[in-house]
Amino acid sequence: MGSGKTFLGKQLAEMMNYEFIDLDEVIEKSEGSSISGIFSSKGEEYFREKESISLKSFSETRNAIIATGGGTPCFHDNMNWMNEHGITVYLNHSPEILFQRLKPEADHRPLLSGKSDEELLHFIQTKLQERNPFYSQSHLIVNANEIAAAALQEKITLLIKTF
Repeated sequence: MGSGKTFLGKQLAEMMNYEFIDLDEVIEKSEGSSISGIFSSKGEEYFREKESISLKSFSETRNAIIATGGGTPCFHDNMNWMNEHGITVYLNHSPEILFQRLKPEADHRPLLSGKSDEELLHFIQTKLQERNPFYSQSHLIVNANEIAAAALQEKITLLIKTF
C-alpha cells in the first residue's frame, strides 16, 4: 500500500509495450463496488477470496504488468502462484516513506481509516513485519524509495533474460 505499484506499473507497462492491469480495479468492476465498500459490506475474508480468484484468472495472460494490493501475496498461496506464473517485484520502502504517502489518503483506505499518526505509523510497521516473509519471496526486491520506472525496467529486463 502506497509503494507506487500503480504509478510505476503503468510507466513500466508503457515502456515495455505491455498491458497494465490493476487487480483492485478488476475486483471493483466485477463487484460493482469500491474496495472499501467490499470490505465494509462483505468483510475482508470475502474480499481476499475474490482477490485470489481474480488474480488467478490471469494465468494465461502474457506481456502484462499486474499491480496487486499489498495484502494479495499473503493469502491463499498467492505469492507462490505469482512466482510460478510471472516475475514478481517487491517495491521495498521504509515505513516512514510509506507513512508520508499514506497519511493524506488514510481515510479512503479501509485498513487505515480513523487512525492517529502514531497508530498509522505503528500499523505500517506491523504490516510490513507481517508481510515481509511473503514479500521477500519476490524474484526482484527493489529499494524503491527513489527508483524511477526506467531503472526498474532495466532491472526487470535483466531478470527476464535469466528466466
